[in-house]
Amino acid sequence: MPSLQSVISCLSDYDPTALPVAHANRIIGEVVEPVRGVEQVPIRSALDRVLAEDIISPIDVPAHDNSAMDGYAFASSALQTTAGQVELEVAGNTAFAGGGAGSQPGAGQAVRIMTGAVMPAGCDTVVPQEFVEASADGSRIRFAADAVRAGDNRRLRGEDLARNQAALPAGRIIQPADLGLLASLGFAEVRVRRRLRVAFFSTGDELRSIGEPLDAGCVYDSNRYTLHGMLRRLNVELIDMGVVRDDPAALEAAFRSACENADAVITSGGVSVGEADYTKQIMASLGDVTFWKIAMRPGRPMAFGRIASGGRDALLFGLPGNPVAVMVTFYHFVRAALHRQMGASVPPLPLMRVRSAQSIRKKPGRTEYQRGILARSDGGNGGEWEVRVTGQQGSGVLRSMSEANCFIVLAHEQDSVRAGDLVDVMLFDGLV
Repeated sequence: MPSLQSVISCLSDYDPTALPVAHANRIIGEVVEPVRGVEQVPIRSALDRVLAEDIISPIDVPAHDNSAMDGYAFASSALQTTAGQVELEVAGNTAFAGGGAGSQPGAGQAVRIMTGAVMPAGCDTVVPQEFVEASADGSRIRFAADAVRAGDNRRLRGEDLARNQAALPAGRIIQPADLGLLASLGFAEVRVRRRLRVAFFSTGDELRSIGEPLDAGCVYDSNRYTLHGMLRRLNVELIDMGVVRDDPAALEAAFRSACENADAVITSGGVSVGEADYTKQIMASLGDVTFWKIAMRPGRPMAFGRIASGGRDALLFGLPGNPVAVMVTFYHFVRAALHRQMGASVPPLPLMRVRSAQSIRKKPGRTEYQRGILARSDGGNGGEWEVRVTGQQGSGVLRSMSEANCFIVLAHEQDSVRAGDLVDVMLFDGLV
């Protein structure tokens, strides 16, 4: 596992007091390594777990050529008619799903067939029943020659998955459709990475937990609840350690306990300039930790590294204390790091280019994540997509996150935005 300092030494322009977002993510990505534990679970318990190995199909899916429609199966050579109409005799028994291949029709014959039924030998095309005119006794059918083409409405053996073909890759976070896919291949259990254990706590003498009276100058701790919600979406095991007061002994005990029981530790508060120096001193004394001022808004101060205690070690993410800054730094640094630590292969969320409904002030030299509302310009009747900010963008205005449905991502070198300019937008759907 590479040390933090060895990774940092590879950056020629490293400046911890003005670190670009891309540099911070590069450093974090090179330091974080996946957990190694693996367990086997029933597929009903595998939702949102991370696959530990490739899933290889043991069978062909479908196992036989079969019909995609209710209709009549026949050989496509019958379509070579000059009259524009195809007339066929209905022979044999109806082919049903779950039955055998049924009888093989002869020249000029067709077989009545249901969706999913095995295609009779010699047949390669199915004409849907709604295109067919049947005789009164059902013994003959007639349809237009151009109603179907050769091979229509036939599912080929193995066209979904062939035997020995990779069905799902290791590192995939299992989705509902994947459960069905695993079941279709006959898998009752699957090997997944063990769940990540994440400890988190807030620091500050001014913080009060819900239910406690608010003394003068005190506020309720909201950060643990947003962290709880964001971590729950990642399907990790949570260790909520509550509020830890600004006391060296209490802080050291909390860091050691978190480190000894979790794979990652997330704190909020205590990393900004002017805050208690002993918080940073304790972080640094327990391992390989660096303190950054990231060139971003909101969320500039952040600590990152690895701490150790009692023969165990854990990743450390020291986040700012302001509520919005906690969420922004989590989504743009911690989330990807935890996915990597889980062993998950998750691509970056895509950005949309949409028009800004208003001007936005911005200074080059930092990345900004404005909270925005993406909507149709005409209120939802098919107009152009446009985005506007939610109002006050202060890092303590948590309401701006509740009202927003996206981040307006203003790049590091970008200048101010004029109304009508195109901007990058990252949707909350799929993120939060």
